[in-house]
Amino acid sequence: MNFPDNLKYTKEHEWLLLDGNQATIGITEFAQSELGDIVYVEVESVGDEVSKDDIFGTVEAVKTTSDLFMPVSGKVIEFNPELDEKDGNDPTLINSDPYGKGWIIKIELSNPEELDQLLDAASYRSLIGK
Repeated sequence: MNFPDNLKYTKEHEWLLLDGNQATIGITEFAQSELGDIVYVEVESVGDEVSKDDIFGTVEAVKTTSDLFMPVSGKVIEFNPELDEKDGNDPTLINSDPYGKGWIIKIELSNPEELDQLLDAASYRSLIGK
């Protein structure tokens, strides 16, 4: 399993890639493997200010639906158009490329200090026992 060192991770299995005051967020390879084949992603929080640990959307797999939790507080500025039912509608990108084309949202950070509470790759691997 792959856990890139340039990402930050949450205990709820989201990853975050920082780019200045913006961040890209998705779910980890571990999370997508546990969920199985992802068939739908719903994010209705674009334009909203969402607090750390609040739900920003859901991922639906063949067997279950899972909430998506905000790793840090921020304004949701974009939902991946390739996952969006209105545009590309290919949620399987999360299964095939969770750290690349399978990203879920982009945010503008409102409290950068919260980044210190996220896990590095080694800590996340330890958390999941990999």
